[in-house]
Amino acid sequence: MTETNITVVRSTKSPGIAILLTILFGPIGMFYSTIPGAIIMSLLTLVVGIATAGIGFLLTWPICVIWAAVAASRYNRRLLANA
Repeated sequence: MTETNITVVRSTKSPGIAILLTILFGPIGMFYSTIPGAIIMSLLTLVVGIATAGIGFLLTWPICVIWAAVAASRYNRRLLANA
């Protein structure tokens, strides 16, 4: 009987790219680093943007950028811890 070794290779996510995508595209750019976070912030940004006639973007956009960077870093930490 032959043993087969299976290796799963997953690439890391760049926090720099996560930040850049989120700066350029807002909550949509967060899909690179965190899908649940992108959905939550997309809905929240939409509601806040409508309620404040767009002024709320000054608050939600930086939150998105920080969340994306932290999510990419945590993803990498978990990935490397399981290696």
